[in-house]
Amino acid sequence: MNTETIKKEIRKSYGEIAKGKIQAGCCNDSACCTTDAFNTSMTETYEHVEGYHKEADLSLGCGIPTEIANMKEGDTVVDLGSGAGNDAFIARSIVGETGRVIGIDMTPEMVIRAWQNNSKLGYRNVEFVHGEIEDMRGIPAGTADVVISNCVMNLIPDKNKAYREVFRILKTGGHFSISDIVYSGKLPAGILEAAEMYAGCVAGASEKGEYLGIIKSAGFKNIQVKKERLIILPDELLLKYVNAKELEDFRKSGSGIYSITVYADKLENGNCCDAGDNSCCGSEIPTSEHTEKTGCCGTSTNAAGGCC
Repeated sequence: MNTETIKKEIRKSYGEIAKGKIQAGCCNDSACCTTDAFNTSMTETYEHVEGYHKEADLSLGCGIPTEIANMKEGDTVVDLGSGAGNDAFIARSIVGETGRVIGIDMTPEMVIRAWQNNSKLGYRNVEFVHGEIEDMRGIPAGTADVVISNCVMNLIPDKNKAYREVFRILKTGGHFSISDIVYSGKLPAGILEAAEMYAGCVAGASEKGEYLGIIKSAGFKNIQVKKERLIILPDELLLKYVNAKELEDFRKSGSGIYSITVYADKLENGNCCDAGDNSCCGSEIPTSEHTEKTGCCGTSTNAAGGCC
């Protein structure tokens, strides 16, 4: 699929959401989500999270990356695909007056809406910039202590370039916490090829092992899948893009679509991942559906017990 077609569809869909013209949700009337069932399976509630502002929450996420981001007072945080500012404002509640939060989004209408929300809140150390994650030229190298993102990296056609940019803007010793959509097994071609499904968070998803491999190849260490949740898409949604036989085969294949939250460090030295509690090397990762062992690249550890 043409990259510019994908980006145009995403800007259109999310621009309309920002202007309140269509139903908010990770997917919408012009994309893949028209059912309450999808919104329920994709999003997680923020209402218990300190610093939450309902007017900044457009229900566009698939996790709560701030929960495990290990932010602290005085940190500089960059929020990728910041939307109306939801995660950025939560980050601000943690880093406080001495910290700094920068949100970046490729949709102009989202940036405007985020600034409007920030104006109401009066935060002087929160800013929002228009730009693409694959080319964050407005953010100097070594800016961030922490990078966060919520269901955005899956929308990016060139994920290798995007994660190299994340690595560039992080300080040495910094880390990221990113919630995203991946899949295991195979997705039907009709889903992978639909531009509107791309804008709706699903078609842009990568296979889990490939996704974690991209993070490793960007130079990150201690890569850990901290949280994983199976997403069940309703049949009536999938039948817009596949026929009944393809849907039946998909359901029987054992393939699945997952929300994951990944944590990784930018270090000068270190292994792909270190052994220990919650480490990615053969660690137990509990999910709502099952528990699995995974290595830092989404595979089991090697015969020698090493990682990747």
